[in-house]
Amino acid sequence: MTYKHGMNFGTILINFLLACWALAVIFPMGWVVYSAFKTDQEIFFSPWTLPASPQWNNFVRAWRDANIGKYFLNTLIVIIPAIFFTVVLSAMVSYVIARFPFPGNRLVLYFFMSGMLFPVFLALVPLFFLLNALKMFSTFHGLTVVYIAFSLPFTVFFLTGFFKTIPSELHEAAVIDGANQYQVFFKIMLPLAKSGLLSMAIFNFLGMWNQYILPLVLLSDSKKYVISQGLAVLALEQKYQNDWSGLFAAIVIVMIPTLTVYILFQSQIQKGLTAGALKG
Repeated sequence: MTYKHGMNFGTILINFLLACWALAVIFPMGWVVYSAFKTDQEIFFSPWTLPASPQWNNFVRAWRDANIGKYFLNTLIVIIPAIFFTVVLSAMVSYVIARFPFPGNRLVLYFFMSGMLFPVFLALVPLFFLLNALKMFSTFHGLTVVYIAFSLPFTVFFLTGFFKTIPSELHEAAVIDGANQYQVFFKIMLPLAKSGLLSMAIFNFLGMWNQYILPLVLLSDSKKYVISQGLAVLALEQKYQNDWSGLFAAIVIVMIPTLTVYILFQSQIQKGLTAGALKG
């Protein structure tokens, strides 16, 4: 009985802590959202009340006048090809590591895993000089290549475990039927690994969308700022322009893609991460 009560108390305590954590996360987000529909006067003098009438012009002003729309487009230009090549290249590498034993197999995997231990701050100065020497500094494709390089280690590590969960009999049956290795990979293995690939695409999207330190150092042209840089610049400008309602509206616009992706694909993310963790 004591053990049962202990378990119940532990469950209650865990649920209480999770509820407190959820409240600590959700409340600021909710406050930002309904503040985005207020006037500046309401934000300062009635911060805890709902807006008298929704101010949709705040979002128009943030999108057009504060250039959030341009930063939004710049971000998509960088991260869409970065996500595509990260997933494709990682899938190829992971498939070979998981399915083809060869001398140095584990060493290759450990090489990629070591990239997960490398702090991004230590790479900033070498990356600056490298991209500058290659004439890729402050360019979209330069930042895209850097995003791919920093996303490969974890993606390869995860997908290697995921490909190991796919029954080897399918590979053997396809080879017996006359399929070459390219056909096996593209027509059989990739479709079977769809949930893992989608999980990694979503995971990398969330990371790249919120990345700040890399574009801050490697993208100096204000016309090419991505969303994180643009929002930081906007926050600094609003201190002098006193357009706080526009700032809150810009924050909400920035949050919408990540929240939408997570809400729509929450179960897919959990399913893919669980499957990939079964084998390592």
